[in-house]
Amino acid sequence: MTSVTGVGTVAFDRSHTDDLMAFLQASPSPFHAVVTAAERLEKAGFRQVEETAAWEGTPGGRYLIRGGALMAWYTPQGTDPATPFRIVGVHTDSPNLRVKPIPDTGAAGWRQVAVEIYGGPLLNSWLDRDLGLSGRLVLRDGSVRLVCLNEPLLRVPQLAVHLDRGVNDNGLVLDRQRHLTPLWGIGGISEGALIDYVADAAEVEPGEVIGWDLMTHDIQPPSYLGRDRELLAAARLDNLLSLHAATAALSAVAVEGTPGLPFIPVLAAFDHEETGSESDTGAQGPLLGTVLERSVFSRGGTPEDRARALSGSVCLSSDMGHAVHPNYSERHEPGHHPLPNGGPILKVNVNNRYATNGLGRALFTAACERAGVPWQTFVSNNAVACGTTIGPITAARLGISTVDCGIAALSMHSSRELCGADDPFLLASVLKAFLQG
Repeated sequence: MTSVTGVGTVAFDRSHTDDLMAFLQASPSPFHAVVTAAERLEKAGFRQVEETAAWEGTPGGRYLIRGGALMAWYTPQGTDPATPFRIVGVHTDSPNLRVKPIPDTGAAGWRQVAVEIYGGPLLNSWLDRDLGLSGRLVLRDGSVRLVCLNEPLLRVPQLAVHLDRGVNDNGLVLDRQRHLTPLWGIGGISEGALIDYVADAAEVEPGEVIGWDLMTHDIQPPSYLGRDRELLAAARLDNLLSLHAATAALSAVAVEGTPGLPFIPVLAAFDHEETGSESDTGAQGPLLGTVLERSVFSRGGTPEDRARALSGSVCLSSDMGHAVHPNYSERHEPGHHPLPNGGPILKVNVNNRYATNGLGRALFTAACERAGVPWQTFVSNNAVACGTTIGPITAARLGISTVDCGIAALSMHSSRELCGADDPFLLASVLKAFLQG
């Protein structure tokens, strides 16, 4: 049973998905993702601002980067200080294995790298995969150097079936501390070896590196899948697919100019959603609220103008959702079976794990109709716990109406996920229609 609600008229554009695949390849970490998105915004005329500098309220596109977070907004001509915002909220992080502060370890003659589990990954999906390293190095002078070793550097080997005869009958059980330590060579533990290797790849002196945020990534590139190439298999679809779509939508709005635009379009890309959003770059933090407030004040507004602007603002939180799984259909709500290439999904939960309500449904429906895009509805089976997103957090923190949507996918939180190849373009089309009001 499907739950496609709209009748689409938009023509599919696989060039968007081709570009998404390039975006994913260039974005192995949140730090890379925001830089990659910023490069696309720059081409659309956006200019970077510093948080420590005074901001001008003149028309045009601007963005700022803080760690793995990106805030971008486009101020149209003639914007009033109390003009409301249209916000697309996404996140930049994905579950993975991240390098510990003392990374060099090993056992039984193997060199290994100590890692900590980030977020809620499907642990078995990280076994027997060729892994690279990416992230950032912090140097003595306070500068940051991004690094990406997109090569088969690490591997978490699974125990051979000959040594675990019951694994296929009893299920695989992984100890998070003992069984997920990647190997990267043979020999004894050599203190400092990993950071020396990464520093050399980043072309900096190892002694200059005093801090790092490094993580593993699957080096297999994205690919079309299936007889008709109608599916997309890739790492980090959750949630870089939404970041890419939102960046494309905001760029298109800025390039077109959209005379008489009654809103200020905003892209809010947060880090640390997979761990609860409680950080200076997460949705629980003050970053978005501060950016919106400074936008109002830079245009000569007052606290009253800020309150008026927020009262008329809306956020569309875009994150990946679940397609019905053909092998586990009983885990899904029987009346709601989203499918790949059926268009974006509206995510609903009456316990506010998603922020969508009836008013939000009407807003989302209107955007889909303007874009000529079909849409679907997702709601959890009552016997299965529902996940959550930045949507309820944003609604509670800023007091603005928020809607949760996304793309239907399989294998969420795996090292490699699966979605429809047409859905990324359909999502971007809806986000553009939403930002244009």
